[in-house]
Amino acid sequence: MYYAYKYRLKPSDAHCEELDRHRDICRQLYNHALYRFNQVPEDTGTLNQRVRSIRDEIPSLKDWWGDLLDVYSTVLQTAVMRIEQNVKSLGGLKDNGHGVGQLKWKPPREFRSFTYSQSGFKLDKKGGQTVLSLSKLADIPIRLHRAIPDDATLKQVTLKKEPTGEWFATFGVEMDREAPEPPESPEKCVGIDVGICKYAHDTDGTAVGSLDHSDERERLEREQRKLSRKEYGSNNYEKQRRRVAECHADLRRKRRDFLHKLSAYYAREYDLVAVEDLNVKRMMESPSNSRNTASAAWRTFLSMLIYKCEREGTHFAAVNPSGTTKECASCGVSTDKPLWVREHSCPACGFEADRDANAAWNILSRGLEDVGVGHSEGTPVETALPTGADVDDDLSFRLVPAKRVVEAGSPPLKERTASAVSE
Repeated sequence: MYYAYKYRLKPSDAHCEELDRHRDICRQLYNHALYRFNQVPEDTGTLNQRVRSIRDEIPSLKDWWGDLLDVYSTVLQTAVMRIEQNVKSLGGLKDNGHGVGQLKWKPPREFRSFTYSQSGFKLDKKGGQTVLSLSKLADIPIRLHRAIPDDATLKQVTLKKEPTGEWFATFGVEMDREAPEPPESPEKCVGIDVGICKYAHDTDGTAVGSLDHSDERERLEREQRKLSRKEYGSNNYEKQRRRVAECHADLRRKRRDFLHKLSAYYAREYDLVAVEDLNVKRMMESPSNSRNTASAAWRTFLSMLIYKCEREGTHFAAVNPSGTTKECASCGVSTDKPLWVREHSCPACGFEADRDANAAWNILSRGLEDVGVGHSEGTPVETALPTGADVDDDLSFRLVPAKRVVEAGSPPLKERTASAVSE
């Protein structure tokens, strides 16, 4: 199994200068390799063979390009092999019907990372602190906020400079263990309906609120207005640009922290998780509410659930979202209702529930069918609520604010017992 562990580096000014120099050398080598790649005829071999032929030219380049001698060999090789990855990415977009052009030279602001592969790096202890030793570069202090498992093998490390000026190291780790197989007869199953007012409403009667980004957005807008009044390219402009980048980073980190904890909770606590396979791109093109749709990051939540369910041995089902809100979870009769109607009331069978709860039951039903698991066709059983939970008396679901999810060690992230909720 392969994992990625990301840590923040604590480089000095001299380290930052050296990191930037190595990054720029890799950028120039990438641009040179791209120029050579465009000269190689397509019929001379496969994509991999053409890129490797250019990579094999690196030793001869060192005879007249002295800066290449200052960079570790595998770093130079991975910089060239990045061309193959980029060409494959363009091919994937083209296969999906997108119009694509060709690869362009990278300016400094667009080439932010370089990679040590297989060798040339190690974690070490020097001067009472943990450092990342990089061959031909430096020993850079690293904030190792969580330990890498003892049975893990470090395969590579990617150093990346964020727009804020911070440097991060992402380790590619291989573990000698197999992912657990999902159970043939899942017992604990859950369907999740995602939204904006309530981020997630599941079939266990739990509704998780959305994050409040109002303070971060106000700060971002204020700093952006200040940036618009600076002279482009001046020192003041660069300082203000970093402040704007820090605002964007705060928003992104807060959102990803929430999504990581919520997705990990569902992947660990259930044997089967069913969610809607939403077409977020089409929803973003809608003239209304596109900002909140983008902020919700449903596609990111879905991708996190996919790999965490695989890691925990949980069935994952992304179902067709069409009609999940309209259909009655009890009898299957479709009823049109505008967005502002938040309750489901079936005119055929009389089943009443919260609009999102009804959709969650439909999602679970479709998810069970997708994985081939039998289930009861009867009316959904109302979930028993834990003692002491916050309950909406009319809709009968447990309200969990987003801050309970983000808070470290919060009970909803560990147990679903009544005692945990009441504490």
